[in-house]
Amino acid sequence: MNWKQYARTPRVAERAARARRAGEKLSKASAKTGRLLSPVTLTGRTVASSFWGKAWCANLESYRDYENRLPRGRSYVRSGAVLDLQIAPGRIAAVVAGSRPQPYTVEVNIKPLGTTLWSDLKRQCAGEIGSLIELLEGRLSDRVMGIVTAPGQGLFPNPADIEMTCSCPDWATMCKHVAAVLYGVGARLDTQPELLFTLRTVEHGELIGAAVDLGAAPRKTQRKRIAEEDLAGVFGIELADAPQPARKARPAATRTSPAKRRPAVKPTPRARINSARIGKFGARGNTKS
Repeated sequence: MNWKQYARTPRVAERAARARRAGEKLSKASAKTGRLLSPVTLTGRTVASSFWGKAWCANLESYRDYENRLPRGRSYVRSGAVLDLQIAPGRIAAVVAGSRPQPYTVEVNIKPLGTTLWSDLKRQCAGEIGSLIELLEGRLSDRVMGIVTAPGQGLFPNPADIEMTCSCPDWATMCKHVAAVLYGVGARLDTQPELLFTLRTVEHGELIGAAVDLGAAPRKTQRKRIAEEDLAGVFGIELADAPQPARKARPAATRTSPAKRRPAVKPTPRARINSARIGKFGARGNTKS
């Protein structure tokens, strides 16, 4: 019998119950001040399921200096301990329930993506992304996926780009509360992938516009077709073909009536006789002398 397994379950349930009580208390206090909370709520044990959410978590787990703190952070975010998570350009602000009655405040500052690096990313992705929806859903080619997720060269920050603080008494640079918040960002990217670009202080639409700037934009008909396919896939609807503009009727050609033919005049008997004489003897005046 695995006694360790049975001993762990009550602690997880207790942490979830404590986080729920802290969340209710914080919600009541925030309602009085008009502040809107944005808690991280997971369905099941999966932290992130989208391309951008998974890529964020994978990048986070590549930080070897923090690998001892990450499992506790995953446990905290799964229990609903991240009571509020706000993402702004270059900044993450959060409230996390801990072992004490008062929740902890966490702040994470992330340096903007370098101008040179961003220009390089746009150049490499030029003409490779069909639409904004395609970008945000992560429906990219393997080549583009490799570009945007490349360690040190892609969109995700390095440890040197991150400054983190927590009000808890833990002396570690990344405590379990900070780790929970960073995992919470991955969960949030499942529904709001554009926040990754907000966090890195860049405009995600520029990855699409770069194709136009570099002269590699697809034709309008191709862009329209891609956009319609994306919308149909996202919203689960069938888009009817766009009505074709009615063609202007050409003015009817004016038909000219054919010239009236003169009715054939039947020769009289006398005219037939004269014609026969001319044929036999030649025209009058030309007879032989």
